[in-house]
Amino acid sequence: MPGEDRPRQAGDRIESLLDALGAGGAVARGRAEELVRQVTDLYGSGLARILEILDDRGQLDRATLDALTADELVSSLLVIHGLHPQDLETRVTAALDSVRPYLGSHGGNVELLDVSPEGVVRLKLLGTCQGCPSSSVTLKFAVEEAIESAAPEVTAIQVVEEESRPATPAVIPVDALLVRLNHPDGGDAGNGGAGDGGGGRNGAGGTRTAPGAGPAGNWHEHAPGCWQAAPEIAGLEQGEVAGFLVGGYPVLACRTGQDLYAYRDYCPRCTGSMAGATLQRALAGPVGGGLLRCPACRAHFDVRQAGSCLEDRNLHLDPLPLLVRSGVMSVAVPAVSSQDA
Repeated sequence: MPGEDRPRQAGDRIESLLDALGAGGAVARGRAEELVRQVTDLYGSGLARILEILDDRGQLDRATLDALTADELVSSLLVIHGLHPQDLETRVTAALDSVRPYLGSHGGNVELLDVSPEGVVRLKLLGTCQGCPSSSVTLKFAVEEAIESAAPEVTAIQVVEEESRPATPAVIPVDALLVRLNHPDGGDAGNGGAGDGGGGRNGAGGTRTAPGAGPAGNWHEHAPGCWQAAPEIAGLEQGEVAGFLVGGYPVLACRTGQDLYAYRDYCPRCTGSMAGATLQRALAGPVGGGLLRCPACRAHFDVRQAGSCLEDRNLHLDPLPLLVRSGVMSVAVPAVSSQDA
């Protein structure tokens, strides 16, 4: 929707103006802040009056409330002025539900323990998400972002870790067993590169990452990044795998069932790009496939278990946060330095 970023830009502009006025002294800044409060209260009263009129006319039904609270800008205004129909815990719960598909790509989940009267949210990361090397990124770019957007009055987020438990192994496909027989030492079946995987999405047109993207460390070893819009990922068909260059960073995405997963386009086993990778279904596994197969070394990675490698459990793909933000599918990618490029 045009102008979706204007509220954020306006908020940033207000902060900049307040900082500039603060340079004139404490009195000048105090007056500026009082002016902002008065204007905010005025518009808050107007918003409350609009809701009263709709309610008096019998037009503030559940469908209308759901539509209002589903809009990010309107919902935030309702929260600011104490008009939101949902309490804090309900909104936090809904925020966590919105990130569960991404947490599933880590083979984990999140449980809301409680929300204190002071606005402190206590969470527990479950499954392999708790032990995932990217768990700090998970919290920063997914869980915290979702909670802060739905409930800006939250004062702190605390994470309680559960005791680690052995992950349930996935069923290994027949050709994975052959790879183990042919390469018992876990060596490459290929020579490091991604073979002939080149431009174009696997099986469809699209923006493809360049083969042989360098390793440059894990996600959490990069400089802090940011969310980047990637609407093409949402267009993936069932069982489709494709590569994208998002913010200069190579991303491999796939869809299995209703779930979308995004990973760094890098195979930790053969240290090459996974251009040309395919989704396979494990024996006795669910329909739709859940194993990404590297075309170069034929290693298999379980997308539902944080990209864990079936041939070597010490290896795994690097999951990337994937969420719908302001109605657009977005992925959080680390900053790419000139050395990485």
